[in-house]
Amino acid sequence: MLLALVLWIGGIVYFAAVVAPTVFAVLPTHDLAGKVVTRTLAHLHLIGIVCGVVFLICSMVISYVTKGSAQIFAPRHIAIVAMIALTFIAQDVVGAKMNHIKDQIGVIDNVSVSDPQRVEFNRLHVWSTRLEGCILLLGVGVLYGVARRLS
Repeated sequence: MLLALVLWIGGIVYFAAVVAPTVFAVLPTHDLAGKVVTRTLAHLHLIGIVCGVVFLICSMVISYVTKGSAQIFAPRHIAIVAMIALTFIAQDVVGAKMNHIKDQIGVIDNVSVSDPQRVEFNRLHVWSTRLEGCILLLGVGVLYGVARRLS
């Protein structure tokens, strides 16, 4: 249960602190870096969803065995479901719209920063970052709560 949560949270931290900045610093174009980040983020989202489901199953089984109830509406379970939902939104709503814009305009660096599609892309990017931040904060909160229960 803890391993699943720590993998998810750690993946988000590693992606934000290491992968994305490194890719944009090392690769020759923002377009190429964006393609790597988009693909990497899709894998991170899949890992997050799987880890969230594993956490929920393990946590509910442990609750059932120790307390006689799966405690479906326990705060940790609600937070994990919210994290999974936000991950789907980040990938299938915000990310999909960003990809659609990128497909329409081609290389984003060749488009004026005042172009409406680029403005919309940048707005969506801000929302993508906010969603990932919310997922991370919820995850840290769940981790703190579970760690307190175990100690």
